[in-house]
Amino acid sequence: MRIDIITVLPELLKSPFEASILNRAIEANLVEVYFHNLRDYTTDNYKSVDDKQFGGGAGMVMTIEPIDKCITALKKERVYDEVIYMTPDGETLKQGLANKLSLKKNIIILCGHYKGVDQRVRDYFITREISIGDYVLSGGELGAAVLCDAIIRLIPGVLGNETSALTDSFQDNLLAPPIYTKPREYKGMKVPELLFSGNLPEIEKWREEQAYKRTKERRPDLLNE
Repeated sequence: MRIDIITVLPELLKSPFEASILNRAIEANLVEVYFHNLRDYTTDNYKSVDDKQFGGGAGMVMTIEPIDKCITALKKERVYDEVIYMTPDGETLKQGLANKLSLKKNIIILCGHYKGVDQRVRDYFITREISIGDYVLSGGELGAAVLCDAIIRLIPGVLGNETSALTDSFQDNLLAPPIYTKPREYKGMKVPELLFSGNLPEIEKWREEQAYKRTKERRPDLLNE
């Protein structure tokens, strides 16, 4: 998979990809991630990529020309499955969407900034708009990092255990069940005895029951999806 991220703040994005699972995935050549500074595609003498909005109003707007030039240049090199715009009013990122995107080959992610982008960018270049939640950030860079993490960890070979991602919360519209590790007892707090029984069918049944119980208590809305 190849992910190209268009941003006005590439330095803000680099750190998340230089450690942990994302970095290992890149070093293992399981994914390629490239950052494109939008200011490199503007003809403005001051490298400006924003301007006042027509009709008046507070906040600057990202202009269409540098975005067009960047996306067009990338598309000349390869075919992209999705051109994604990170925006608070986009489709909310959920596990099912992350699953679908992890199967794509080439993705462009445009990070919004300032008041947002010229609507013509959204109308003519963007194939999917994604939000990571009902709140507003200073820019789309952090949202893009979250999206990439959710996608990349699902690529075969990225996680040490291939089945790990399949048991994550939300994969079956259920939250993950309780998990335990050593020591078996700590300050009087004990691990459920069933987990030491070796009876795998019963353990799996217990986990399913606990997942359902936790979901019903904490996120009952998931059970209706």
